Amino acid sequence: MTDRHPLRHAEALLLVAIGGLVGANARYLLSLALPGLGGTFLANVTGSALLGFVLYEATGTGLLAAETRLVVATGFLSSYTTYSTFALETIQATPLLGLTNVLASYALGFGAVYVGGYAAGLLEER
Repeated sequence: MTDRHPLRHAEALLLVAIGGLVGANARYLLSLALPGLGGTFLANVTGSALLGFVLYEATGTGLLAAETRLVVATGFLSSYTTYSTFALETIQATPLLGLTNVLASYALGFGAVYVGGYAAGLLEER
């Protein structure tokens, strides 16, 4: 099969779809448990940590299969984390809460990527 054949990427598309289904449902359940800014904030920070772990793990240890990274990073995390809801809820908040949300989301999001990468590095040392 050539790279242009429609079935060449069928497995990857299916893996992304499965991850997306699980991620979207996890995000929905989180929004029921913690509605509004709090749920979105938690989803984005925990998603950043997991993405940091998966991507740093991929370059460091390689313990996770490429298919696993595809399901988790591209599928699950793409539907679990949400920039559009973050933007909307920030605009709808009071100016002070909106500014706090932006600053905290970016600071903790970047920090979470670092923590995830650090955790992946601990696996590399084993």
